[in-house]
Amino acid sequence: MEIAVHQENELPKAVEALLAFAQNKKKFALTGDLGAGKTTFVQAFCRHFNVREKVTSPTYSLVNEYTFLEENGQEQLIHHLDLYRLETLEEAQEIGIEEYLYDEYYCLIEWPGLIAGLLPENVVHVKIAVQPDGRRLFGFGF
Repeated sequence: MEIAVHQENELPKAVEALLAFAQNKKKFALTGDLGAGKTTFVQAFCRHFNVREKVTSPTYSLVNEYTFLEENGQEQLIHHLDLYRLETLEEAQEIGIEEYLYDEYYCLIEWPGLIAGLLPENVVHVKIAVQPDGRRLFGFGF
């Protein structure tokens, strides 16, 4: 599935399309060139769930965790990982990557290439491609 986004204020429709496509899957591997809008997309994703914390890039911390309340009042988590700075699979394992990949919460992973072999079978791949006219083309797949 693909969806084009011309401006940042159109990202909510991409988030809704992703969630519909994912059919209750909660693990997302985000790929795209540097500056394609991966973190901006995660911010829109978190706004969809009314996350309480400020959503920022975890480039240096590697993992950010955000909370939101479900309609029933139960607190839920969103894990946001940025693996750009990691150089080995062992480094990913040292931060407990598998816990994030196999728990019950949403997990959005920027730069997932290093851990491709660890990704769960039900991960949803999100590819963000910058088009010559500046719009972003979001492709969703399994």
